[in-house]
Amino acid sequence: MASANASKLAIYAAIGANLAIAASKFVAAYFTGSSAMISEGIHSVVDTGNGLLLLLGIRKSQKAADASHPFGYGKELYFWSLIVAILIFAIGGGMSFYEGIAHLRHPSPLTDPTWNYVVLGLAALFESIALGLALKQFNATRGTKGVWEAIRASKDPANFAVIFEDSAALLGLVVAALGVYLGHQLNNPYFDGAASLVIGVILSTTATLLAYESKGLLIGEGADPEVLKQIEALAETDPAIRDAKRPLTMHFGPNEVFLALDVNFKQGLSAAEVEQAVERIERNIRAQHPDVQRIFIEARSVSTERDRKNDDAIDTAL
Repeated sequence: MASANASKLAIYAAIGANLAIAASKFVAAYFTGSSAMISEGIHSVVDTGNGLLLLLGIRKSQKAADASHPFGYGKELYFWSLIVAILIFAIGGGMSFYEGIAHLRHPSPLTDPTWNYVVLGLAALFESIALGLALKQFNATRGTKGVWEAIRASKDPANFAVIFEDSAALLGLVVAALGVYLGHQLNNPYFDGAASLVIGVILSTTATLLAYESKGLLIGEGADPEVLKQIEALAETDPAIRDAKRPLTMHFGPNEVFLALDVNFKQGLSAAEVEQAVERIERNIRAQHPDVQRIFIEARSVSTERDRKNDDAIDTAL
């Protein structure tokens, strides 16, 4: 729950910044006729809507399990993050390409760029604050991993989606500023249209990266390899266990992991001792990894395993 609240804080900050930025960008575009500013305004509107969709995904993912969804609704967040990626690509990137091409085909001279520079400066300030907050929340959980490595390993798209969007926004602002500046300095309106095309490329690339990460989570990603090693070690160090196979895990949400564990018990244990060992293993795993909420242990004793092998040998001989 703490992770969800941290993600919400970053999203709320991004929504507030994007609403203010979108309004100021459209005002600047109206007075200056800048195609790049229109693209940037559309970009901010899309980012605002995406933040609302991520909040919707977080809320839906927290619904309790029921008969139709016995493992809960945790993957709702992964679904809505994929929708966000589609919207960034289709609306943000698509409209930027459209504005850029239209401006290149029918260029119009730019008026006083002062409005553009003021708005771009304010937008850069707000986006930097939002990105800084998102990175602060992200850094608190990534440990010693690099940023890209941590994003690849992250199971919380609500967090890295904001990082992707805010980073793309800052890059877009730089491109828009260059387009406006070069267009006026060289008296060439084509730079403004070209800036819109570059912004479209930035948004499309961002959407592709976000879609790729969301797809992996939606179809089912396992826990971090280090977590798997720790779980396997916890099982094998139990006095009742002879050995354990590699655990099978799947994330049903950022903080909700399903675990299937296949273990072989030592010979001569009673049913009561096996039951106590299973409870002990589950308790130890949850103590070190509270995100592992559902644990299924398939237990086999050495004698049972040998009996099965003997039965297979007899069947083969017959």
